[in-house]
Amino acid sequence: MESAPPSLFQRLGGEAAVEKAVEVFYARIVADPQLAPFFEGVDMRTQHRKQQAFMTYVFGGAKGYTGRDLAAAHRRLIRDKGLKEEHFDLVAGHLAGTLQLLGVGPELVEEVIALVATTKPVIFGQL
Repeated sequence: MESAPPSLFQRLGGEAAVEKAVEVFYARIVADPQLAPFFEGVDMRTQHRKQQAFMTYVFGGAKGYTGRDLAAAHRRLIRDKGLKEEHFDLVAGHLAGTLQLLGVGPELVEEVIALVATTKPVIFGQL
């Protein structure tokens, strides 16, 4: 009986790697003048926890996710703060840059970004 191949979560380095990536990722985002306004007034410690739980789940490191769905989680930002697809693209770029900075190989970075890209139509209602 063959064992299952390692999940993306495992190949990225597991819990510690995702935790570090979320830390660096948000430091980059809040330093970006085009993205920082979306995080004004946000409890970043809570945001880190939510993002870590979400990434752990989508990368195959958890069997379930109890947070809000992506459309609901971003609806207010779209309606009230003008979140647009170009902001999504900036965020994805910061994620790719974060992973590269942390030494993740180009194939894995590409796999992560391809997975992230599947969330864009969910967030912006283009299903």
